[in-house]
Amino acid sequence: MAGSIFGEYFRITTWGESHGPGIGVVIDGCPAGIPITAEEIQESLNRRKPGQSKYTTPRKENDLVEIMSGVFEGKTTGTPISLMVRNETQRSSDYSEIASYYRPSHADYTFDEKFGFRDYRGGGRSSGRETIGRVAAGAIAKKLLEGMGIKICAYTKSIGPVCMETFDEAEIENNPFRIPDANAAARIQEYVDGLLRETDSSGGVIECFATGVPAGLGSPVFDKLDACLAKAIMSIGAVKGVEIGDGFAVAASTGSKNNDNFCMKDGAVCKKTNHAGGILGGISDGDTIVLRAAFKPTPSIFKTQETVNKNGEDISVNIRGRHDPLIMPRAVVVVEAMTALTLVDALLANMSSRYDKILEFYNR
Repeated sequence: MAGSIFGEYFRITTWGESHGPGIGVVIDGCPAGIPITAEEIQESLNRRKPGQSKYTTPRKENDLVEIMSGVFEGKTTGTPISLMVRNETQRSSDYSEIASYYRPSHADYTFDEKFGFRDYRGGGRSSGRETIGRVAAGAIAKKLLEGMGIKICAYTKSIGPVCMETFDEAEIENNPFRIPDANAAARIQEYVDGLLRETDSSGGVIECFATGVPAGLGSPVFDKLDACLAKAIMSIGAVKGVEIGDGFAVAASTGSKNNDNFCMKDGAVCKKTNHAGGILGGISDGDTIVLRAAFKPTPSIFKTQETVNKNGEDISVNIRGRHDPLIMPRAVVVVEAMTALTLVDALLANMSSRYDKILEFYNR
């Protein structure tokens, strides 16, 4: 199966299935000398792992990372980095029944049509558990960016009809929904508790910003920075839409309102507004990069649903197993990871964009 590789210069390959022995990632192209420890990678994985609250899947996994190669004495060596997390509590019997039918809004049918075969245990490669490799690699990418003064922060912007109204970064890790608004978190709790009683699920929006990104990243045609970010975020399971800057709101705007006027500030070119979300013509403009991802509701709900089986018969099903009623709280760190991986790749690609910079680097 092709399609498990992301990036050109900072390249990752994720591997493993939800109910196999383990999940992991191989990172190729990571510069040598980045200080990194298993504990730092683990911090990111802990934000993604299941069983954090009643609003996530009850599957209990420690998700402990093992560094198999590419790190020596606390620093990257420049050679391929291999990271692995072992699966510990697979309950494949929960999924034996679905081998004979297609779950609504899952990849069961499309996998069968593409490959003529599928791993029905938790979805195999289409499981959200695949994102472990992305998050582990993203932790290293974020460490690289931090050394350059680039910060990435993602959070839940809305769940169902409830949207944040204030922003308090310290509140993100202070509630089970990872929303930076305590009042909104309380309203979401009431809303989601009602859904749980009805055995239903909800979608939502995750917002992410990257500060300190220098101007000049990205290319003006097919490898636009916003296009690369959109592909990265859309590759996350359950994401059905991506916005950069004002996104779809620009369709109802006018040029005089949407244009970001330039000005000089402290001897540097700046913008008075940031409707573009930090990217102009596919190239970063030095302002904060802002993006949003729309997540669909979890399709595995404990309600009777209509579907078909592999014999082509209409049937009714009641899905069992351990599933997230909400994807957003655990997906926040995945959005951060894919943003970081995209920016690192763009930074490394940009190393050869100007002759004067090459001369400056090698002739110093």
